[in-house]
Amino acid sequence: GWCPLSPTGAQTTQLLVEPPWRPAVLWDRVTLTCQGSGTAGATTWYRNGQRWGQEGSECLTVTESGTYTCDRPSTGHRPSVTVSNAQLVLQVPAQELLEGDTVTLRCRR
Repeated sequence: GWCPLSPTGAQTTQLLVEPPWRPAVLWDRVTLTCQGSGTAGATTWYRNGQRWGQEGSECLTVTESGTYTCDRPSTGHRPSVTVSNAQLVLQVPAQELLEGDTVTLRCRR
């Protein structure tokens, strides 16, 4: 179904997590988006190393916990994200954080 808008011009493959919190938790109804150079139709998804979901789909709605990987053959980079089924989790924003940044933490249960 729903795909978040992807920034254009990414040269490497990126895996976007929506909602944008890490660690991702199953009960957040997580959507993963694989973006980068190359054709969206060439996207292959894996869950725990096994092919998963619809071949060629840029987005994946997560229905089971596990480690998800997206592969775009043209970039040679296969990012992955783990979606946990933990009942209590301390989350941080999914973007890259640097020392000195102000960060909001979420304790969820």
